[in-house]
Amino acid sequence: MENIRNIAVIAHVDHGKTTIVDELLKQSGTFSEREQISERVMDSNDIEKERGITILSKNTAINYKGTKINIIDTPGHADFGGEVERVLKMIDGVLLLVDAQEGVMPQTKFVVKKALSLGLKPIVVINKIDKPAADPERVINEIFDLFVALDANDEQLDFAIVYAAAKNGYAKLDLNDESDNMEPLFKTILERVPAPSGTNENPLQLQVFTLGYDNFVGKIGIARIFNGVVKKNQSVMLAKADGTKVNGRISKLIGFMGLEKMDIEEAGSGDIVAIAGFEALDVGDSVVDPNNPMPL
Repeated sequence: MENIRNIAVIAHVDHGKTTIVDELLKQSGTFSEREQISERVMDSNDIEKERGITILSKNTAINYKGTKINIIDTPGHADFGGEVERVLKMIDGVLLLVDAQEGVMPQTKFVVKKALSLGLKPIVVINKIDKPAADPERVINEIFDLFVALDANDEQLDFAIVYAAAKNGYAKLDLNDESDNMEPLFKTILERVPAPSGTNENPLQLQVFTLGYDNFVGKIGIARIFNGVVKKNQSVMLAKADGTKVNGRISKLIGFMGLEKMDIEEAGSGDIVAIAGFEALDVGDSVVDPNNPMPL
């Protein structure tokens, strides 16, 4: 199975979520030097560009030293609560990004509580440590107190801490370290986020967590493969949340790399892909092997 890590980034608006993802993309070599990258790579919806905030969950994939890191964006606002919960069920680790001066904001508590209750172990990233009034120690104490108040378990309270100034392109594990790159954050993700469970040998199980639309193929489901391999043109069964089952086939299979979406022939367990072929596709639906249907 391909080496994969699936993570989400939780952050209050303007604490630097988009900047940090941009930096990870740049420094992983996922972009070539020639490619000009617009400042806010993950905010691709027009309304979001206008408001400068992230609403729809986006996906980007970074290849770092042979490991594919799928980053699913989460909305930073509590009013997108339903979407947040669905996204968190698709990932194995979260980065909690907090401004070194402002500390934890009330709006992030909702998402953090959801993440902790699902058993996720956050990696805490204290961003903007270069601000004159930055106080990382106070912020770490605030985060610890918040986790305790939200009933975090001992493993969750033993969180990894990475300090960063994403705008300047560096991260460090200790405030006294010298650093001019994001390497410490990459390493922490690989070490602390578990690889996906599931294998390519098992019957296919994938679940849709976000919908998109394509003018040529219609409805597209963005999904995580929990088991098995999915192939283009494969005969599959769509298992709806209400128990209805529909036979069909995967007419289009799309993979993510960097900010690009590309047509692919197949994808394995643990990966995040987009599929088309079903008009009746909804969030929460499973796509399974018709000979061995095991809906999620």
